[in-house]
Amino acid sequence: MKLYRVLFVLLFVNLGCGQSSSKPITEVSQDELQKVVLVDVRTPEEYADGHLDNATNINWFDADFADQFKAIDKDKTIYVYCKLGGRSTKAQEKLRSLGYQHVVNLEGGYDAWKKANQ
Repeated sequence: MKLYRVLFVLLFVNLGCGQSSSKPITEVSQDELQKVVLVDVRTPEEYADGHLDNATNINWFDADFADQFKAIDKDKTIYVYCKLGGRSTKAQEKLRSLGYQHVVNLEGGYDAWKKANQ
C-alpha cells in the first residue's frame, strides 16, 4: 500500500512540474514581444506571407531545427508560434527536452493574431 502512495505522489509531482506554459497570442503586447526571443516555426513561405514583428523564422520541418537554437541562451524566454498552434506545441516540447526552461507557446497562432488585428 505504501508503494502505491509513493507512486501517486511521484506522479502528482511529475505532472505538476511538466505543466505547459502557453498564452493566447491575442493577449501578447508588442512591448512584451520586444523582451523575449520570438520564433515563428512555420515554413519560410508562410513566414514570407506575413509574420509578427521581430520574429525569427525557424522552420519546424527543418532537419536541423534543434541545431538552429544552439546560439540562443537556455535561460532566455522564448515565445513560439505557428499558423494555428500545432507545430508550436511540438516545438515547445522539443525545446524543453533540450533544456530550454522558459518556452511559451502562443495559442491560436498567426491566424488568430491576424484576425484580431485586421
